[in-house]
Amino acid sequence: MVKHLISISDLTKEELLDFLELAKKLKDERRRGVFNDYLKNRSLAMIFELPSTRTRISFEVAMADMGGHALYLNWNDLQLGRGETIADTARVVSRYVHAVMMRVRNHSTIVEFAKHSEVPVINGLSNLEHPCQIIGDLLTILEKKGGFDIKLSWVGDGNNVCNSLILASAILGFDMCVATPEGYEPPKIILERAKELGGDVKILRDPFEAVKDADVIYTDVWTSMGQEAEREQRLKVFKKYQVNSELVENAKEDVIVMHCLPAHRGEEITDDVIDGVRSVVFDQAENRLHAQKAILLRLIK
Repeated sequence: MVKHLISISDLTKEELLDFLELAKKLKDERRRGVFNDYLKNRSLAMIFELPSTRTRISFEVAMADMGGHALYLNWNDLQLGRGETIADTARVVSRYVHAVMMRVRNHSTIVEFAKHSEVPVINGLSNLEHPCQIIGDLLTILEKKGGFDIKLSWVGDGNNVCNSLILASAILGFDMCVATPEGYEPPKIILERAKELGGDVKILRDPFEAVKDADVIYTDVWTSMGQEAEREQRLKVFKKYQVNSELVENAKEDVIVMHCLPAHRGEEITDDVIDGVRSVVFDQAENRLHAQKAILLRLIK
């Protein structure tokens, strides 16, 4: 049976922990200069409706490291850009390759593609979720904190990264709270799904209250792709949600600060924090590669 990774909640706790253990193994192998052709003669189609740095590079290098091949496919270079249906594209592409990774505007696009695909489909980002990012994040937390007996405080917009983190917290059982302005909360569908999984996420307005006793502080841009027209309004609304040294000092002494990048320095996070001793942002970025390798290996093999 074909298994997709559309939502982080597609994984059981056991599967998610298995991904993390495999990612650790693959990271260690790469650091020792050990490269195995785990995916020799396998191909990954990477369909991009939205631009990317970390997602594209990590998936492309992941396939190369494991002896496979990745094809970069821009949305407008395909017949999708001329009106071919998602279903027809899925039926064709999945006969050529062994897996498909998609980075798209609308979550429904990936759901529709997966419905008609004969091979695994991976959500490389949609407006609802970013599961690949979160698996890399969880690997980082595991390395820095030794496990998931933690409190994670999200500060900022209740966006797709926040949504996948909420679901991960429910699956793994760690505490999570979200500090966000009224009207910018994570969607009800995510909060209800987390509750079904046994999660209990707190939504707060005060970021200083949210980070109290936090082991992890996580933030992201206030204006995501497709929201550019809202930028000026969002800058005003989120002004007090900046992750700066004053906020970080209200968390645990050994708190780590995370950001999925790209960062708008001076907006949601200050230079002294993102470049400071508590920041694990660039370890996080590196771990996207090792997480991607684990995802590909498990889904393709």
